[in-house]
Amino acid sequence: MNYTFHQLQIFLKIVEKKSITKASQELHLTQPAVSIQLKNFQNQFPIPLTEVLGRKLYITDFGNEIALAAGKIINEANQIQYKTLAYQGQISGVLKVSIVSTGQYIFPYFISDFIKKHKGVDLVLDVTNKERVMHSLDENLVDFSLVSVLPKHLQIKKTKLMENLLYLVGNSSEKFLNRKYNASFLTKLPLIYREPGSGTRYMMEKYIEQNNLSIRNKMEIISNEAVKQAVIAGLGYSIMPLIGIRTELEAGRLQIIPVQGLPLKSTWNLIYQKNKKLSPVADAFLTFIEEQKDEIIKNNFI
Repeated sequence: MNYTFHQLQIFLKIVEKKSITKASQELHLTQPAVSIQLKNFQNQFPIPLTEVLGRKLYITDFGNEIALAAGKIINEANQIQYKTLAYQGQISGVLKVSIVSTGQYIFPYFISDFIKKHKGVDLVLDVTNKERVMHSLDENLVDFSLVSVLPKHLQIKKTKLMENLLYLVGNSSEKFLNRKYNASFLTKLPLIYREPGSGTRYMMEKYIEQNNLSIRNKMEIISNEAVKQAVIAGLGYSIMPLIGIRTELEAGRLQIIPVQGLPLKSTWNLIYQKNKKLSPVADAFLTFIEEQKDEIIKNNFI
């Protein structure tokens, strides 16, 4: 066999994404280039690694076994690089972080300079909903999680990053009175909810419950970006984090509707398990956050 390290990386990405197109996008390669590498890799095995049924790509059982072995090879190769950098006095290794989807609007600003400073650090970032973030943390699959609603069932340590404000927003086509509406005003609107497990949905439902509101006209959409586009299109209204709609507000595509009791307030926290022994990379990142967070907020969010 004469497979290359590059082919192993490409095959692993195809297995992860179950799609040559999506793999090529993440690897910043053309689709034909990825297809050729997959073909060359497949030619070295007498048993199929993948199969196409209809227009969908499937990984065979044999392909999954090869993927596991490929992952171990790549991991060992990375360890060589990390150990070399460590002997040179550089921080190196993998930093694994899971963040709720609205955290995508702030976390890149808190990690960017750290990654630029430490070239030997590889970032694995999972952007998902609160429920899956908590699962990753509970199963010790990540070093840190970024959340705006703290878990009640886990013993954690936390580092406060910044305030999270949530407002009722709608598109710019309708005019509202220049006053604060009573909370019952929400019962007259078609409301768009995030999916179950979302921290934003949790905050929204808590507000509705506290005000004894009965919402009859509602819909559910997965992801903050999809909700935002639905609101812009006029499908309804939603309570959304300010951090994710600043550009649309400035462009006049969205408007904040003043309602009593809003904005809702929570705090973005970087959390990790209380008894977790942090790796050198994770420990260095935590120190960086504690030292630089005020400057990061000042430069990017004020």
